Amino acid sequence: MSETAENQASDTYDVIVLGAGPVGQNVVDRARAAGLTVAVVERELVGGECSYWACVPSKALLRPVIAIADARRVDGARQAVTGDLDTVQVFARRNHYVTDWDDSKQAEGVKSLGADLFRGHGRIDGPRRVTVTRDDGARHTLTARHAVAVATGSLPLLPEIPGIREARPWTNRHGTDSSTVPGRLAIVGGGGVGVEMATLWQGLGSQVTLLARRGLLPRMESFAGKLLERGLTEAGVDVRIGVQVTALRRPDAGGPVTVTLDDGSELEADEVMFATGRIPATEDIGLETVGLTPGAWLDVDTTCLVRGVDGHWLYALGDVNHRALLTHQGKYQARTAGDVIGARAGGLAVDDTPWGDHATTADQHAVPQVFFTDPEAAAVGLTAEQAAAAGHRIKTIDLDFNAAKGANLYADGYQGHARMVVDVDREILLGVTFVGPGVSELLHSATVAVAGEVPLKRLRHAVTCFPTVSEIWLFLLAAYQRAQD
Repeated sequence: MSETAENQASDTYDVIVLGAGPVGQNVVDRARAAGLTVAVVERELVGGECSYWACVPSKALLRPVIAIADARRVDGARQAVTGDLDTVQVFARRNHYVTDWDDSKQAEGVKSLGADLFRGHGRIDGPRRVTVTRDDGARHTLTARHAVAVATGSLPLLPEIPGIREARPWTNRHGTDSSTVPGRLAIVGGGGVGVEMATLWQGLGSQVTLLARRGLLPRMESFAGKLLERGLTEAGVDVRIGVQVTALRRPDAGGPVTVTLDDGSELEADEVMFATGRIPATEDIGLETVGLTPGAWLDVDTTCLVRGVDGHWLYALGDVNHRALLTHQGKYQARTAGDVIGARAGGLAVDDTPWGDHATTADQHAVPQVFFTDPEAAAVGLTAEQAAAAGHRIKTIDLDFNAAKGANLYADGYQGHARMVVDVDREILLGVTFVGPGVSELLHSATVAVAGEVPLKRLRHAVTCFPTVSEIWLFLLAAYQRAQD
């Protein structure tokens, strides 16, 4: 039964949303704004992965680590850092921000929007129908007049390696909900989760070994991974590039894990964590009942309508459509799709042209991403390699941050690098990458410039405040101008 009433008046709604994380909640908000009735189905915690095991807890844990690192870069503050982090208080801070894994406030938030919340496992059961099975086995069938929106997220991908089951490896969930600092932690994977977890647990006192087949942050500009490798190494992380795990051994359930690498060497750790990718959480949601493959990523158009399903009723948002596995992008998709569902339900026109009201165009051209490491790495849009491969004539402008007086005041001996990728035919930005302390706060300005396709001649009139780290914009634009003269 719905949590909002003892007696559910009807099992028919305009919209049914599978998943009550941030993405699902944004669909609810926009669908309710259009006057539609909504049912939300959640089998775990209302708030989803982001609220309890990913974005929120990881940043709550990382902030004390980065704050100490920032203090040590400022003379006068450096001398005040005389001890280690208080891990008990760090974990308590995390617990506060995840509300001790109590989702009651978020559940109330969903209901305050006017939606009915159903707890249990939701499965699509043919067109526009969802069956909810509660923990006690009770079943409730819901029918959608207009749309079913799948926002079930993704799960960690664990490779098929001998001994992995016995090793009981950590995933991102263990990496963010643990309150015990392992003496030695091996992290497998050099992407965003891997580098953030290496920063976090080394800062909390673990001896971290980071194992990556390719360079760090391989989807960003290559300099980002190199600068981050240097920063992690200086912090004490043992970074090993070009290695692959071939086997794990943990004969004693409470003992250490032996990690065998493809070069024949071995290392021992108290815990091993895999950050080697994600798979869609679509294996058991009934996709086969509408002609789709269970466990597959869902292919969508620019309105997030699932392709291959008749009737314009099934939508997929966030991680499940594999367009950008980032919470903020999923929420962007959800806002757009919620408006689309409302428009289609009302018989209104849908503008799905590029950058139109109902098109998720930014997922192809202006995806912002930040990794809260030391140094931070932030980027939006295309890398130089991606832009060239797409056929653009480009010019890249690279500068170290020491050109900006504000950067040196932010941190003594500030070390960082910036690159902008310019479409020389249109003189707009295709991509921007920053690496350095505090650069996450620069990213939205870059996102506005890329998404808005702001001409560089106009962008030069956006005056940067002195003395701030954002002065790097002034020097990047001046360098491009000199290159053109």
